[in-house]
Amino acid sequence: MDALSERNPRVVSAVKLQRAAQRRKSGLFLAEGANAVSAALETGRVREIFYSLAAAGRENALIAGAAADGVRTTLVSDRAAEHLGETVTTPGLVAVCELLDVPLGEILDRGPRMLAVPVEIAEPGNAGTLIRVADAVGADGVVLAGETVDPHNGKCVRASAGSLFHVPVARGRDITATLDAISAAGVTILATAANGEVDLDAADDILRGPVAWLFGNEAHGLDPAVAARADHRIRIPIHGRAESLNLAAAAAICLYASARVQHAK
Repeated sequence: MDALSERNPRVVSAVKLQRAAQRRKSGLFLAEGANAVSAALETGRVREIFYSLAAAGRENALIAGAAADGVRTTLVSDRAAEHLGETVTTPGLVAVCELLDVPLGEILDRGPRMLAVPVEIAEPGNAGTLIRVADAVGADGVVLAGETVDPHNGKCVRASAGSLFHVPVARGRDITATLDAISAAGVTILATAANGEVDLDAADDILRGPVAWLFGNEAHGLDPAVAARADHRIRIPIHGRAESLNLAAAAAICLYASARVQHAK
């Protein structure tokens, strides 16, 4: 079988999906590496897999299984694999997938017990890590509120380590409308705040019910008006000398606290 070159129209079209505008226009995005491709295949949303000769040796079972399931699998040259990959050392395995985000109403109709709601999150690595944490704790969805990073950004997909395909992700550009919809579904909104009136260690009664955790932008934190809109403002107790925690660390602590209470026997 001849390997497709970087000039092949299918390869050229796939490489263009590294740009947000092209992802929006086509309804497609790229998932790179065995973790992400394997998780994508489980969802049935893969249109095509491109792989290099080296990847064929490493991931033969994955590629053969995809082909057996009727997914188009295509050998590409090393140069084409480099163009398709967004990492310095490309794994040579990339899937073209259908976009994953779902309407917020679809998540709320399922009666969620725990949601992660990053507000105006800008850094794709943080967004992917937060989605991974939400998956690990068994959250029912991630809602990206306001003007946020595209969850289908390559760095976000890689940082999620496959979790983007496990957890429903919704986007709501209008923060007020998004929070109103969450409240109307009977979910208590919690804001993380350094000066919050409720200590996380004393929040078990609140955490037993359905909750949505708001996490602020990496640089500016939560807008005070958004924090004021929450039903409770929760502070994470800091016993050492650190002034604050980064977004991913704060999210992990709060979401695990919720999971501990909700899964308590």
